[in-house]
Amino acid sequence: MAAKWLETITGSLEQKKQYRQHMARLDALPEPYGDAAKAIQRYLTYAGAAEDGDTLVTMIGDHVDLWERAAVDGTPVRAIVGDDPVEFAETFAKAYSGKQWIDRERTRLNSAIAAAEARQKTEQ
Repeated sequence: MAAKWLETITGSLEQKKQYRQHMARLDALPEPYGDAAKAIQRYLTYAGAAEDGDTLVTMIGDHVDLWERAAVDGTPVRAIVGDDPVEFAETFAKAYSGKQWIDRERTRLNSAIAAAEARQKTEQ
């Protein structure tokens, strides 16, 4: 019962466990893969931040899988991210179509403008 209540407040404990496991795998990557993967992960946290925990955990797990495989195969970092690491990260994030934190703000902005427009019409 307490765990269910805690999850209601803080989110899924299982997702937090998976997240910590993924981050430990990220920390264990050999260099230069570790540095590159951490830089992409940091960018994904800001630019591709999914609002839905399942989507976020899946995206992070897939991201770590990609870098682990590259390390095993000896794939050059540039062969993974290409000439534009930002484009790579944004394309990677778009593959995970869950709701993003910015979606809520877009809805809020649209609602505020519609309400302002409605007030303006009633005042005329």
